[in-house]
Amino acid sequence: MPAHISGVMHAGPSPVWLPFPEDVNALMPSLWSAHAAKDAQGVLTIAGHRVTDLAREYGSPLYLFDVEDFRARAREAVGAFAAAFERVGTSSRTYYAGKAFLTVAVAQMAAAEGLGIDTCSLGELLLARRAGVDPQLVGLHGNSKSDEEIELALQWGIGRIVVDSLQEIDRLEAAAARLGVRARVMIRVTAGVEAHTHDFIATAHEDQKFGLSLQSGAAAEAAARVIAADHLDLIGLHSHIGSQIFDASGFEVAARRIVALRAQLRRRHGVELEELDLGGGLGMRYTSQDTPPPLPEMAEKLADAVAKECADAGDPLPVLSFEPGRSLIGPAMCTLYRVGTVKPVETDHGVRTYVSVDGGMSDNVRTALYDADYSCTLASRTSDAAPAVVRVVGRHCESGDIVVRDEYLPADVAPGDLVAVPGTGAYCQPLSSNYNMAPRPGVLAVRESAVEWMVRPETLDDLFARDCGPLA
Repeated sequence: MPAHISGVMHAGPSPVWLPFPEDVNALMPSLWSAHAAKDAQGVLTIAGHRVTDLAREYGSPLYLFDVEDFRARAREAVGAFAAAFERVGTSSRTYYAGKAFLTVAVAQMAAAEGLGIDTCSLGELLLARRAGVDPQLVGLHGNSKSDEEIELALQWGIGRIVVDSLQEIDRLEAAAARLGVRARVMIRVTAGVEAHTHDFIATAHEDQKFGLSLQSGAAAEAAARVIAADHLDLIGLHSHIGSQIFDASGFEVAARRIVALRAQLRRRHGVELEELDLGGGLGMRYTSQDTPPPLPEMAEKLADAVAKECADAGDPLPVLSFEPGRSLIGPAMCTLYRVGTVKPVETDHGVRTYVSVDGGMSDNVRTALYDADYSCTLASRTSDAAPAVVRVVGRHCESGDIVVRDEYLPADVAPGDLVAVPGTGAYCQPLSSNYNMAPRPGVLAVRESAVEWMVRPETLDDLFARDCGPLA
């Protein structure tokens, strides 16, 4: 690409959606976990614990996990789906999408609140087993499952394996025959619904790696193969239309198409599939521009849509299952950083203030990967300074290392201050890296009665332990 004079593509005014704060020290409660607050000195607290004390004892950057917030959201999800589908005459199952963030403690809490665990790797399967989760409440996804994953799933006896290709059916049948077991199988159907989300997280349009196409007939062929197999039981159909979804319309279209396929399979093969899974993808609020509906409202709309489609198709209602992850775990965590430098930069549109912190894309790559937006607050004190739009950036050797693209902080934000970013419970820790040889932060579980590590922070010794040293 030829060189050019820098201009508007590199800098600009604050986005129109960013509201000017009445009080730059105040929290917007809907962006934070239920037990986040600020004390009289302006210090952020989680379940009563001051983040200044936590940073002093445990260091930074630091993920802070509000335990009771997650448990409450898990209970709400199970209850909302159960109530909505009981109203229309059927039942529901809710799985926690472990890819969002999974530890032994998270799996145990999720199971205790009535959630199953959705996994997509050998590590996630083994972690769920280590956590003591009932295997019947565990599912396995994946578009390229390894032999080890399939064998563990079959030997452990998990409740469902979601098939993603025709080749996988043959591999699964051979493995089940060899082990002398039967596998409970769902078909992942590409329903042709493109949710209004980032291309990298939209998963039900045709041109992508997941699932078997409804339009081409691959999904129906896969179902026929499973039905004919000697060691596989087809229990249902699965669809997932994307992530960070704020309305029910995409789910309604997907439900119509999946229900029609279910009716077609009943007519052709005489099978009545017991379960339909509409996936996850329910959105959460990262900034003031995000407007996700209340979960009970979304559940009611989905229940009505499925009930209508089944009635129109003349089919009995199936058990409905869902796999929320981000909406349950995302708001339960925030990330705490310490400011290293504050740098005003002259641009064509005025001064851009860069607030550099001690973390960055190694602990939250979503801004760089998905063009995601986040909010933040000055977490260590109150300020009488006027609000100023800043860009919070990381310490890594990438110009795209941005944590918060635009937010108001007090104009006197300075080195040594603590800044906290809400809504970092989903995907930030699982996607974290050691870029620039940065140790990954720990996850601190915070309750009113206790503070303890869920995931300890990495040390430099951890990083160097995998380096094999000089070549012979």
